[in-house]
Amino acid sequence: MTPGARNLITDVAGIAVGHAQDDKLKSGTTVLLSEDGPMTTSYAVMGGAPGTRDTDLLEPDKTVPGVDALVLSGGSAFGLAAAQGVMDALADSGRGFAIHAARVPIVPAAILFDLLNNGEKDWDTNPYPELGRRALTDAAQDFAIGTVGAGTGAADAQHKGGLGSASMILPDGTTMGALVAVNALGSATTPSGKHFWAAPFEIGTEFGGLGPDPAAGLQPLPPSRKAAAMAQHGNTTIGCVATDATLDKAACKRLATASHDGFARALVPAHTPYDGDLIFASSTARRGPPSEDVMPLLGHFAAVCMARAIARAVWEATPSPGDALPTFRESLA
Repeated sequence: MTPGARNLITDVAGIAVGHAQDDKLKSGTTVLLSEDGPMTTSYAVMGGAPGTRDTDLLEPDKTVPGVDALVLSGGSAFGLAAAQGVMDALADSGRGFAIHAARVPIVPAAILFDLLNNGEKDWDTNPYPELGRRALTDAAQDFAIGTVGAGTGAADAQHKGGLGSASMILPDGTTMGALVAVNALGSATTPSGKHFWAAPFEIGTEFGGLGPDPAAGLQPLPPSRKAAAMAQHGNTTIGCVATDATLDKAACKRLATASHDGFARALVPAHTPYDGDLIFASSTARRGPPSEDVMPLLGHFAAVCMARAIARAVWEATPSPGDALPTFRESLA
């Protein structure tokens, strides 16, 4: 198995991704746009402190068949307003769920807490609706990872976090991709601080080629730099997985649930009471159903993509003035 041409979630045909951020705010928004109209989507939450909008619609027993876009945003609950900016812009273009003569764009959202990262948060007007609009306008197949979009002000326990993505071509030709904003209570790196937990799943040198940590046995976790510099409660990793295989909402629900294995493989600890860990799972249905051999392993492949995307987010983070934590590459120097 190999990554797609971009090693981004947009290797899944039918998806575009855009970012907008404010460097003074040290926060931003990322939008995943369905290019083909409503996209079958569900979700799973395994953290204890989620912040969401319109996720109930994504349960398999709910009426709405698909989403127009998904929003990942910084800003804690203020960041949920980014979805309103995306929704308004989509409505202006005629997109949305048809109810007689009305159209209502379906734009679920999830947020992370980045209010204590030394950014300028004394706004007079909530900046996130405009960030949402800008991110939608920016949506394309090629997009940056690292200190961008929803990952602009993110951090894990030891280092600056970020926005990551990865993809994989499965044995039957199906494409799987992941997109994630890493702002975890846990750490993406092992206790030595020199290796990623996700190293066994790396393809090539996509996050440095540093290999697994050679230390054997259970190692004690070092004290959290993030808790000391910011807050124990300011966390959450949020992401999306997507495939071009045809799946219904129940299968997307199962895919989202299994994808959380990627969080547990790449972040230690994951799914804590102070994380709002959430994954959306989408099918663009550009291909038929997965083969009989691939279908039972679809969640595994999604989890592998997610673990790789998490490590890439931290590996690609870049320093900015006033950062509360160093980047991983700075800590290696």
